[in-house]
Amino acid sequence: MNGGTTADRTPVRRLTVLYDAQCSLCAFLRGWLVRQPQLVPLELVPAGSEEARRRFPGLDHGGTLQEITVVGDAGQVYRDTAAWIVTLWALREHRPLAHRLSTPSGARLARGAVLAAAKWRGAQWQKGQWGGTVYRRSDGWAYDPHRGWFHTPPGCAGDGCATG
Repeated sequence: MNGGTTADRTPVRRLTVLYDAQCSLCAFLRGWLVRQPQLVPLELVPAGSEEARRRFPGLDHGGTLQEITVVGDAGQVYRDTAAWIVTLWALREHRPLAHRLSTPSGARLARGAVLAAAKWRGAQWQKGQWGGTVYRRSDGWAYDPHRGWFHTPPGCAGDGCATG
């Protein structure tokens, strides 16, 4: 490590993962992360929350809602692909994968995964809120274990439906 900063040479003993608590994919991944055996303890904090602002006043908290941000205990800040890789590095069963993803060819693969997740998140963000594609009973959706999801538009009952 020539010319690295002190932060580059400081061992990481704890990582704080800032995640978007309103995003269903982010919430799912948060749950998955807490169930994984960790070599480096992960603390998961909602991005943009009062706790995140108090603990990390120098961060762009709007930016932390746009992309995953991970903060090391010595002030290291990882964003985007690097944040995903360092998070995997903290997990016992996924550290070898993190090492592979940190190579030039692995980084391209990791970047593709990050872009795919971002595209999915973007598709879920509709009308200024998450979950535009949720099936809601109030919108006429119902689930039958044998048929799956089906839709009966509001105002339709039985076999008839009011047409305009």
